[in-house]
Amino acid sequence: MTIADHNRFMRRALDLARLGEGRISPNPMVGAVLVAQGRIIGEGYHHRYGESHAEVRAIESVKEEDRILLTDSTLYVTLEPCCVYGRTPPCTDLILKSGIPRVVVSVQDHSPGIQGRGIRLLEKQGVHVQTGIMALEGSWLAMPRNVFVTENRPFVWLKYAMSKDGMIGQATHQVNLSNPVSWRLVHRLRQKADAIMVGTDTVLVDNPRLTNRLFWGREPVRIIPDLNARLPVDARIFHLRGETWIFRSQSAQEEADLPANVRVLQIDADRPTIPQMLSVLAGEGIAGLMVEGGGRLLRSFLAAGLWDEAIVSSCPSFLGEGIPNPGLLTLPEDSWQIGEDQLYWFRHPRYHVDIR
Repeated sequence: MTIADHNRFMRRALDLARLGEGRISPNPMVGAVLVAQGRIIGEGYHHRYGESHAEVRAIESVKEEDRILLTDSTLYVTLEPCCVYGRTPPCTDLILKSGIPRVVVSVQDHSPGIQGRGIRLLEKQGVHVQTGIMALEGSWLAMPRNVFVTENRPFVWLKYAMSKDGMIGQATHQVNLSNPVSWRLVHRLRQKADAIMVGTDTVLVDNPRLTNRLFWGREPVRIIPDLNARLPVDARIFHLRGETWIFRSQSAQEEADLPANVRVLQIDADRPTIPQMLSVLAGEGIAGLMVEGGGRLLRSFLAAGLWDEAIVSSCPSFLGEGIPNPGLLTLPEDSWQIGEDQLYWFRHPRYHVDIR
């Protein structure tokens, strides 16, 4: 196999992996492709958390007449095969049982108990393992999972819309700064996150729903850092389908009449708020968090340096005055024109080095 062949089959595995977006968290998105005699004989991806992994689906997808080829096949997988028991058996066991002699891996899995152990186990049993094929793409795909398991916090996306003169809203009333297509994209982004967070002021002014209404997929958990219990019990986010979690300081007065779908999580007001909230959310299995505002909350995440990517849309309207955007002290990785809106995509500056 040439490098071009390796890249071609790994790219297919990466494309398959992305089909699991929004359904497999806190597990990583993983795709796998089985190749024999220059053609794909099986492929699969991780469909849903708790279900079969990509390698298992790829092997199970091989037609009966092609199963004789397994002992002379190559398995391409975007992430190192797992070698520990979790909700499913180790993928390394099935690879060895199937007699697959060659495995090509994009990147290692940083999960505790794996971290190269799966690769070493396969090699010890005589499997030829090659790593680093399309490693940069594989690293970005696995980044939300790797941040979750190595930093004990969710992967954080910041998202906001701003006017042409850099305002993200008004302090007294809601302002629409997105066109219908951009707004649909917001809902597309919401379905990839486990939870959405907005500040207390945003709830008081906008009374948002924070639901995924314009795109298929799951309903993220709504999270509000209402440390001083300022939100009224009739706020809309308390009375919609799905869960709402609110952070309160330990000294805040308890609410007795919150609906059953509302959870209260307590933190220490004398310690930094953002790291505490992220640690609690990680403990609750929240591996991906989208922070949608407002300005004070966004600036808090930026000041703490606890964010990974940002999605910013700019519309052609001018507000003249209002709440200034929080500012991202880095250049965008990419941008797109969506109607009259301009969309910018940022990564934290720490990712501007080799992340593999």
